[in-house]
Amino acid sequence: MTLLTAIGLSDIAFFIFALLIIGCGAVVAFSRNIVHSGFALMGTFAGVAGLYALAFAQFIAAVQIMVYVGGVLVVILFAIMMTREIGRAESSNPAVGRFPAVLLGVVIGAVLVFIALQFPWTINPSTDFDPTVNDLGDALLSRFLIPFEVLSLLLLAVLVGAVMLVKKEIKALPPEEKSS
Repeated sequence: MTLLTAIGLSDIAFFIFALLIIGCGAVVAFSRNIVHSGFALMGTFAGVAGLYALAFAQFIAAVQIMVYVGGVLVVILFAIMMTREIGRAESSNPAVGRFPAVLLGVVIGAVLVFIALQFPWTINPSTDFDPTVNDLGDALLSRFLIPFEVLSLLLLAVLVGAVMLVKKEIKALPPEEKSS
């Protein structure tokens, strides 16, 4: 059996998602424009969600999209866009320590490739996977109902606190800076 006939559609999708994650991650790390880094982070998060979906973890994939792409990334992008003079490259994302970071990344990558090549991989012929959403939903709404609700109240308190902090900063600005 040749390599091309052994590769299936899920393998091709895995490599596409992996390349998306690596490419967008490189843009996040090496772009001199922080706005481009922020948008590339969205591609990285989406690629990770795709890998979760390939691993039949539908709930985690959906949470990845909703929480990270839909929530965290939008807040980061709004913060970037509302920052004054962010378009200037010299104040946007300076390249400090790029050489040590690349060197460390190459060393860690080489160690990971070495470990992956030495590991005795086995192929599981079974493709029957149960969806994870049903079990997680039952657990969250039965055994873990109280911690789930406490966490929702904690997140609500964090959001209210963030709004109060922003409200204080807006009130503290002098009148001439409010109009610009």
